Amino acid sequence: MAEKRLLLIDGNSVTFKAFFALYTALGKFTNSDGLHTNAVYGFNTMLETMLNTVKPTHALVAFDAGKTTFRTKMYDDYKGGRAKTAPELAEQFPYVKKLLAARGIQTYELPNYEADDIIGTLAKQAEEAGFTTTIVTGDRDLTQLADDHTTVSISKKGVSDIEHYTPAYVEEKMGVTPRQIIDIKGLQGDNSDNYPGVTGVGPKRAVDLVGKYGSIEGIYDHIDDITAKKLKEHLVADHDQALLAKQLATIKRDAPVEKTLDELTYAGDQTDDLVAFYQQMNFRTFLSKMSVDGETPTATPGLKAISYHELTTASLSQLPTFANGCEFHLEMLGDNYHLADMAGFVIGHADQWWVSRDVTLLTQAPLKGLLESPTVAKQVFDAKRTYVALHRLGITLAGVDCDLLLGSYLLNTYDNSNDLGRVAMEHGYDQVATDEDVYGKGAKEAIPDDDGVFFKHLARKARALESLRTTIFDGLKEHEQTQLYHEIELPMAFVLARMEIAGITVQASELEAMGSKFTEQLAEIEQTIYQEAGEEFNIGSPKQLGHILFEKMGLPVIKKTKTGYSTAVGVLEKLAADAPIAKNILTYRKIAKIQSTYVEGLLKVIHPDDHKVHTRYLQTLTQTGRLSSVDPNLQNIPVRTEEGRAIRKAFVPRHPGWQIFSSDYSQIELRVLAHMSHDANMQEAFREGEDIHAATARRIFKMGPDEEVTPNIRRQAKAVNFGIVYGISDFGLSQNIGISRKQAKNFIDTYFEEYPGVKAYTDRMVQQAHELGYVETIAHRRRYLPDINSRNFNQRSFAERTAMNTPIQGSAADIIKIAMIHMEDALKDLQATMLLQVHDELIFEAPAEEIETLAKLVPSVMDSAIDLEIPLKVESHYGPTWYEAK
Repeated sequence: MAEKRLLLIDGNSVTFKAFFALYTALGKFTNSDGLHTNAVYGFNTMLETMLNTVKPTHALVAFDAGKTTFRTKMYDDYKGGRAKTAPELAEQFPYVKKLLAARGIQTYELPNYEADDIIGTLAKQAEEAGFTTTIVTGDRDLTQLADDHTTVSISKKGVSDIEHYTPAYVEEKMGVTPRQIIDIKGLQGDNSDNYPGVTGVGPKRAVDLVGKYGSIEGIYDHIDDITAKKLKEHLVADHDQALLAKQLATIKRDAPVEKTLDELTYAGDQTDDLVAFYQQMNFRTFLSKMSVDGETPTATPGLKAISYHELTTASLSQLPTFANGCEFHLEMLGDNYHLADMAGFVIGHADQWWVSRDVTLLTQAPLKGLLESPTVAKQVFDAKRTYVALHRLGITLAGVDCDLLLGSYLLNTYDNSNDLGRVAMEHGYDQVATDEDVYGKGAKEAIPDDDGVFFKHLARKARALESLRTTIFDGLKEHEQTQLYHEIELPMAFVLARMEIAGITVQASELEAMGSKFTEQLAEIEQTIYQEAGEEFNIGSPKQLGHILFEKMGLPVIKKTKTGYSTAVGVLEKLAADAPIAKNILTYRKIAKIQSTYVEGLLKVIHPDDHKVHTRYLQTLTQTGRLSSVDPNLQNIPVRTEEGRAIRKAFVPRHPGWQIFSSDYSQIELRVLAHMSHDANMQEAFREGEDIHAATARRIFKMGPDEEVTPNIRRQAKAVNFGIVYGISDFGLSQNIGISRKQAKNFIDTYFEEYPGVKAYTDRMVQQAHELGYVETIAHRRRYLPDINSRNFNQRSFAERTAMNTPIQGSAADIIKIAMIHMEDALKDLQATMLLQVHDELIFEAPAEEIETLAKLVPSVMDSAIDLEIPLKVESHYGPTWYEAK
């Protein structure tokens, strides 16, 4: 007779576990309809694991029927105090059940009982009927059901790490038999289910007592044998409470379950339903494992038919003039468009699409003329990417009207995917697949050979650009962001494109010389560390380093992690004062990081033809509008240490005798704060040209006009100034400047007394965020704050701090972008070139004879980028290298 295997799943428990396990890891995990899907995804991941492991013949998922059960009648506060289920989780339960139906698994709930009782009852029936049963849950209470025929599988970390409890494993792990678990619960109570046990009895004592006397009843039968006076008193006083707790903890094995085992036959996946469900959830990974009629289904069903014309040299003459504009998309392999292969393109309008794999056609008439025409309006996905790539073909893109990626990002700064299909879904457009759907995992690394698949995908992308133009522009108008788009972000894309193309010259020989010097320094420090440790070890291994510092050398343990001793920077800094080895390790790490990231890293990306590096600026990444630099990141070259600053010596002008010229805004964020808060005292300090940190020091330390502001006092005031901008707490400030929380609180309170306008501003921004759900910059750049009204204190507090600082940071980003746009126009008659933007700094190269002109021109353009209530201030420097221009 074939073995009968029953799989019983605690639906509520596993769904909860999946939700919280994947919520942090996956962040914004929703389908195209905005439905949160992390719990469904996690549940299905667990389910696949268990179906493959158990291979059930019968299966059921039990759910709680409601909050009222026979236990709440026994004890009013049973499970009382639990927070209301998060709406992001509550909305997913119906879809978990829909998933189970599609997977051929029945669900069941029983009024007045919990899922545990359904599982306990069916497990008992299954044992009597000769089944082997596996129970899956996230709740260790169910381990009481483990027996020779029943294994209880508990999801530990996440949803895939599962621990299997047999009677032997229960005894080994918990020190009692499965049936004694209810006695343990009776003695110690259960905080999760909110019922008390015996006062003063914790897990260890409960195990000892049950181990000695067998059960709660056995303990009370031998109450006079207990010599510990306090324990005995508590046991006697809480006798009824202990028995009630045991009863509450006991899972029913005879609940009136109407399902019979014969009805629970596992039907297996209902393929059509499951494919449709995965498509609704946008579960691409699960879909990729399926096969329908020998093909893998995509996550975007229901794509309408689309036609196209394959473009050749012979058919170029058939292209229309596109007097009403056109859509254009250039498909590339990989993200780095400076180097990526161009795989094909599509151009067209009004559902008439011309496609080709031959990008050299773009250099021929009439295509080149169309792309370079400022009068033919073009809709593209990413204007900067497209401009740089076409430049490689000798084409200068002009006439861009709609940049879908930029517009979508402005409407929602979280919507910044580089995949046109994903961005389209965010706007409710479902007639274009994602690249992953079409090309598979590792999308864009290999375009399919099938021209039909490829060309249709390109045509659908073009149609999406056409269809979404109105949606994007209507949204920008509604959000009062049309001016931001047309006057700042779209022009900025082309300024950045030209800066990226220009690149900056880097001397490989200078970097190599630095590398040799750093190698020598590292070898010397390494030997010093080995001498101090008394042995050689892997300095880069936290485990080996922890052993040396805290076990062998006996240094005080500052912090422990799950895997051992923490050797983080903060820990080593605390040890460094008394332990030279810690200071040397910090120095070793600092130099090793500079060596690997900047010396070796930059050498890899210097272009062999022009000896330049061409960084890419990410315009749609940050929530504040700040630009980011990648491949390589030139914004993160360290400036606080001489070793880090030295890297800039390798950055030089492209011609001998030229100079690197640098201008940066002085304290722009605090000047923006003074403007936005209208604070009279802060504005006065800036108008009078005072050092704002010294001025703040005098105010918060109540210093007289003749008292000296020492560097340490100024440092503390600076920390307060910038801390306020970022919504710092008294705890955070105390940690930053090494004072007590009480002192820090006093500093913050005094600051707000001295700068009342700043306090009013921060309160106003938080209130606006609570009311509107977003905050704005000077240029109406919005940042939405989905957690601003969260019931979770930490999430809400972070959103409130973000509401305070985003308008400041974002407005600073607006100002330098405006300056860069004006700057490019101001330089048009000069040889000088704008090369880099690093936070609040602009870097140029120019012939020596233009430096005097730049020294007047650049600050005047940057100062006048926007009118604030107080003046902007720009500081400039120049020299033969970037290092000497600072």
